[in-house]
Order: sequence, then C-alpha cells, then structure tokens
Amino acid sequence: MSSLTRWFRSKPFGQQILILALVLDPLGFAAGYLLAPSVGLDPLMGGVYGLVAASVPMSMHVMREAS
Repeated sequence: MSSLTRWFRSKPFGQQILILALVLDPLGFAAGYLLAPSVGLDPLMGGVYGLVAASVPMSMHVMREAS
C-alpha cells in the first residue's frame, strides 16, 4: 500500500469525503469542459456531465464504507 493511500485511510470519513470532493470535482468539470466540444456538446454542459461522472468514485467510496 502506498504512503498516499495510507495517509488517505488514516483520515476520518468526513475528511476523506472532503478530500475526494476537492480533488475529483475540479478534475471532472475540467475534463468535461474540455472534452465536450469534441462530442458536439456545449462546454458548460460538458462540465456538468463531468461533475456527475466525478461523483461516481465518491459514491463508490461511501457505499464501501457503509457496508
């Protein structure tokens, strides 16, 4: 297990969610914004789709912790 993974798992659950949101949301928005014109979408709408796609790993993390 890498040191980054150990560091992340050592944090309380609430902080883990905040870290995931601070990392994944901007990445998802930027990727969607930049890729949207290549598939014929408005860049802003692509950013919204990117935010939705970025929420999937966070949801998976929450579901794994709930079980």
